[in-house]
Amino acid sequence: MSTLVVDTLTGKSTATTLTIGSTPVVSASANSLTIRGEGSNQTSVQQGLAKAWSNHNMSGTTARDSFNIASYTDNAAGDHSITVTSAFGSANYCWSYGGKRANGDGTNCFDVAVIRNVNPTSTVTRHNVKDHDSTSDVDAEHLCVTFMGDLA
Repeated sequence: MSTLVVDTLTGKSTATTLTIGSTPVVSASANSLTIRGEGSNQTSVQQGLAKAWSNHNMSGTTARDSFNIASYTDNAAGDHSITVTSAFGSANYCWSYGGKRANGDGTNCFDVAVIRNVNPTSTVTRHNVKDHDSTSDVDAEHLCVTFMGDLA
């Protein structure tokens, strides 16, 4: 096993391009790194990463596991706010949810609907969870959320 320790790598043909195997890794500007994805398309590494995620029970204010989550607020049944640790650059980030209600029959893991009911900020998103069967507000036993976007 060999170890290579360096402070800076510079591409041979261009200063901003390195090739690992046959895959070009490009750093065209500060804080920007792309890599060839599917086919010949370039994928931004920073844009493709989840910036925050959580798996939590809405009846409490702690998570089973999370990343970049500062806190949870239980506003009411089915009404929950999540505060991220590192702020997004704006309130225009993307979020994706899935959940299972506490009284679910176990046959459908995603038996709740999540509706954002308050305008998000760069640090807080508030959502409303409804039971698919009755459309009443419910606390999801398992609520999983992923946030994508540019951090501040």
